Amino acid sequence: MSRTIPTSVRSVNYATSPLLASKTPPWRSRFVVALVGLAFLGLLGRAVHLQIVNTDFYQAQGEKRFVHHQPLPASRGRILDRNGLVLATSVALPTVQVDAKLFAADVAQRKALAKVLGMPAPELEDRLEGVSGAVVLKRMVEEPVWQQVKALGLKGVYEVREYKRRYPEGESSAHVVGFTDIDGKGIEGIELGFQKELIGQAGRRTVLRDRLGRVVEDVGDQANPVNGRDITLSLDSKVQFFAYQRVRDAVKEHKAKAGSVVVLDTLTGEVLALANYPSYDPAERARPREAIRNRALTDVFEPGSTMKPLVAALSLETGRVKPDTVLNTAPGSLVVGPLVVKDAHPHAGLTVAETIQKSSNIGAARLAMAMPARELWELFSSVGYGQRPQISFPGAITGRLKPWKTWRPVEQATMAYGYGLSASLLQMARAYTPLARDGDVIPMTMLRREADEPVVGLRVFSADTSREVRRMLQMAAGPGGTGTKAQTIGYSVGGKSGTAHKQEGKGYATNKYRSWFVGMAPISSPRIIVAVMVDEPSNGLHYGGDVAAPVFSQVVQQTLRMMNVAPDIDVKAQINAKTAPPPEPESY
Repeated sequence: MSRTIPTSVRSVNYATSPLLASKTPPWRSRFVVALVGLAFLGLLGRAVHLQIVNTDFYQAQGEKRFVHHQPLPASRGRILDRNGLVLATSVALPTVQVDAKLFAADVAQRKALAKVLGMPAPELEDRLEGVSGAVVLKRMVEEPVWQQVKALGLKGVYEVREYKRRYPEGESSAHVVGFTDIDGKGIEGIELGFQKELIGQAGRRTVLRDRLGRVVEDVGDQANPVNGRDITLSLDSKVQFFAYQRVRDAVKEHKAKAGSVVVLDTLTGEVLALANYPSYDPAERARPREAIRNRALTDVFEPGSTMKPLVAALSLETGRVKPDTVLNTAPGSLVVGPLVVKDAHPHAGLTVAETIQKSSNIGAARLAMAMPARELWELFSSVGYGQRPQISFPGAITGRLKPWKTWRPVEQATMAYGYGLSASLLQMARAYTPLARDGDVIPMTMLRREADEPVVGLRVFSADTSREVRRMLQMAAGPGGTGTKAQTIGYSVGGKSGTAHKQEGKGYATNKYRSWFVGMAPISSPRIIVAVMVDEPSNGLHYGGDVAAPVFSQVVQQTLRMMNVAPDIDVKAQINAKTAPPPEPESY
């Protein structure tokens, strides 16, 4: 059946339709063209703005999302002893981090992660809560801990290597080496004093990351880190360790508060050992405040009878006396202004040499009062009293030495036996260098000197005067002296013990003392000076000859052997010396 098309539809002529035949106004066409043109110009302007005008901003924004700068930390320089043994070094350890956007772990896995890291589970949750980027979970963990973390297979957990400081010698050299904070900044000791040399310069690596934070490739040149410079100290780690052991044992034996030892090389001025007890482990973050104090440098006290040999040396040098000049010390007391100077044992008269041997306060006071105050002050200043030690070490203290113009007669008398001025143990050790070096005092150093490096000293005494006083110091450490317990096997020694009441407020404590011994060996040609201080011995003995002299003996003997110094006396003679009478107590 065929379909019939209506005649009315077939007869329509579209070409003659009145709607299509109507004319469009010209302004409408122009308006449309203008709109298209403006849109094109807008797009062109935007392109120019993006590609030319503000290109740096948008490139930077793009780089923030895909290009990252990774710091390359520099390894902190090592601290070495004079023989190249490591006292401080840095090791790279994993710091555990997590990308919070990728991290996915259930409750059990999170608890396992917290357990491996040694942290409470709630602390782990607090660190992850409300963050979307990288989160540090624990810094510088040991390698086995990181391997356990990796074994958990948690997505988004990764490591970043950081340097951690190690101190192989531990507490024995802690006060010299010092320590750093967790970011590697020096806080105490050599770590602080040589921070600029040790720190080095960090490098940088530029990488391209994908949207998941994974490194795709390196971009541009890599700036490699410059590691810190190694610092070689004058310390001998073996001498240091032995000195630390001996002073530690003495503090414990005498139930003392603290103790210190300083060992100087008389030829070079190098500090071979500087030990304190109590001490601390520099690798541990928990450090008792009292243990951190470097007492040999920061604690000052009245040096007591160790001043007497210097006063005697000045009297000899100026020709006022000779070693056999007799000083009137009767009847065991001397009135100087408001003060009565006393000796532990009365003597009718003592020679200058016997004054040092018996440690007579009266004899020393008479020597000091026979010379102008200015001469005495100049001597004390020249050997380092009242002067900050120039050793490139933080915390070294100046001590106290009043201007000579302000001295009263009583102060001039008491300074002769060590009251009225103050100094550190390091200063006391250096003050004996002109006696050990035939008259000149040289600078001290904590850094190793090169073999060909010249050592320039300041002349204080003549060689003859120094040798005469060394003989007096040998007498003081021998039979009839106050320091017989300083004797060693195979080496001649000389030195001076000292004991002083501790200051409390404006006065002195009646039952608290500091005990010390400062001396040198071998006495014929001294190679080392050793100074020992024990603070507040309270186990029955408190004289320096009883408490500090034995430490001096042990340190001297062991140090000279380590330095391959040949013995200078017969061993048998030293053994016989044990039958000598007990030492006389020194006067305060």
